[in-house]
Amino acid sequence: MPHRADITHAQQVSTALTARITAEIAASADTLLPFDRFMELALYAPGLGYYVAGAPKFGPGGDFITAPEYSPLFGQCLAAQCAEARARLGGGDVLEFGAGSGALAAQVLERLAALDQLPERYLILEPSPDLQAAQRERLATLPAPLAARCHWLERLPEGFNGVVIGNEVLDAMPVHRFAIGATGEVLEVFVTREDGQFREVKAAARSPGLVEAVEALQAAGLARTPGYSSEINLRLGPWFAALDGALERALVLLADYGYPRPLYYHPERDMGTLMCHHRHQAHDDPYRHPGLQDITAHVDFSAVAEAATRAGFELAGFTTQAHFLIGCGIDALLAAAPDPLDLAQQAKQLLLPDAMGERFKVIGLTRGLDGPWRGFAERDLGDRL
Repeated sequence: MPHRADITHAQQVSTALTARITAEIAASADTLLPFDRFMELALYAPGLGYYVAGAPKFGPGGDFITAPEYSPLFGQCLAAQCAEARARLGGGDVLEFGAGSGALAAQVLERLAALDQLPERYLILEPSPDLQAAQRERLATLPAPLAARCHWLERLPEGFNGVVIGNEVLDAMPVHRFAIGATGEVLEVFVTREDGQFREVKAAARSPGLVEAVEALQAAGLARTPGYSSEINLRLGPWFAALDGALERALVLLADYGYPRPLYYHPERDMGTLMCHHRHQAHDDPYRHPGLQDITAHVDFSAVAEAATRAGFELAGFTTQAHFLIGCGIDALLAAAPDPLDLAQQAKQLLLPDAMGERFKVIGLTRGLDGPWRGFAERDLGDRL
């Protein structure tokens, strides 16, 4: 149970964040704040947002558990793909976006050491001071030769060669929300403040690029029905452009939950995919606990592939988490483990379709580096993007 002082501090943070968002709403046009800006403040407002305010997020004491928290098998398999890329590059560093608790970094480093493929540097780009502190503490427990390779960055490096990792990073990017009006017009979801509560307002879209992006979906036969609503990530293009500018030769591996576009905008998924997580409870109200809950949207992997290729990347592969882990040797890791029964239970969570095996996907992107890649050898679903 959370300590009373922790609860009081959390309430104070939430109150302060509510005031911060309310002030921005009051200063905005028509007191309407685009949802993506609300989500950005709720997650990343300096000192107040969910990811930067210091409350526990990962593991049993937090709000959700990621794959590396479930089992070291996830990081060990990812390390096998890193090792293949480093062998092809003749070296190279590893760069991880948003390293969470540091569990994945520890697993990858330990396995790369066992494979004799340790990078000179394991770089972490982490915007949250509190998470960065937790990562430093966790990675300091590694053997000194491994811990010494960990470095934290404030911005993207220049001339990077190696492997880029992002586990559950894309789902935390702020998204725009839209709806289709009664006559087929594109409406945008805004947030306002009424009677002491945050409330949604659907009005004519005004965020740059939103109408054009939704019309592109409609041209493909999607998101047409009046009343249909969903999300769209308009930040992927700038994100990949910045990443491409930092890289020379690299393999980029992004793991997250989501769908190819035809499934993402399926007619029956007419309320979108936005989800919130608070104390291991999932719900769909992003206004319930400002600053104290995670707000996420599933990933449109077709949009990821398109934004990446426009920025100069090539698609290396796309598959389910289960097929990626199998391709990276999870069976061999289980067979060689001293405690295979315990790991087998963990593997089920990572592999089974009704757990994480199919709900999570992995997309690989390359710049100046050719495949094929073992993680996508079992079953490459790139033709579905």
